[in-house]
Amino acid sequence: MSDAKVQVAKKAFEEMAPQINKESILGIGTGSTVNCFIEILKQSNIQFKGAVSSSEASTLLLQEFNVEIFSLNDVNEIQFYIDGADEVDPSHNLIKGGGGAHTREKLVASASNQFICIVDQSKHVECLGDCGVPVEVLIESRSFVSREIVKLGGVPTYRSGVITDQNNHIIDVSKLDLSNPKDMEIQINSIPGVVENGIFAIRKPNKVLTA
Repeated sequence: MSDAKVQVAKKAFEEMAPQINKESILGIGTGSTVNCFIEILKQSNIQFKGAVSSSEASTLLLQEFNVEIFSLNDVNEIQFYIDGADEVDPSHNLIKGGGGAHTREKLVASASNQFICIVDQSKHVECLGDCGVPVEVLIESRSFVSREIVKLGGVPTYRSGVITDQNNHIIDVSKLDLSNPKDMEIQINSIPGVVENGIFAIRKPNKVLTA
């Protein structure tokens, strides 16, 4: 792991630790920076009740040090959600989903009291869009959704060989006008067959930490 990713993960842990107690449920995102946070959590021996994980990959890492994994259906409150991002703009709008987990990531983030986003400096951009927008779609809707995305000005590309944790496909969309990320997030999600897209403008992080 890069030094920057380790540093920002430590920064997040140090900020959260005084507020974590034996009854705390943590929301855990997905990706290499989050993996650093999970390792720091493991080394700290801090006591907390368990976690809601945004992906099967993160679940496996958490289970390696015996963290109890809860379904979102079984918890009333998630104190913190910690996750990375592919892009962050100056207003803290995000693009996520490079790893294909953005649907559950957005769900857990939306259910959490505080969403802390941890990134290195390379993820900061003036305007979202260079990395494209991942869109999770029902398998049978892929072609229809792609045609509708073209109407929005986007260029869709099927992410071949990828099946999400929800057993769906992903379309990566470039060339979208993201000058109003919230509006585009709503427009994409209004297309029948779309499960969720990787724009986080409605549920933005409460805080972005950078190393």
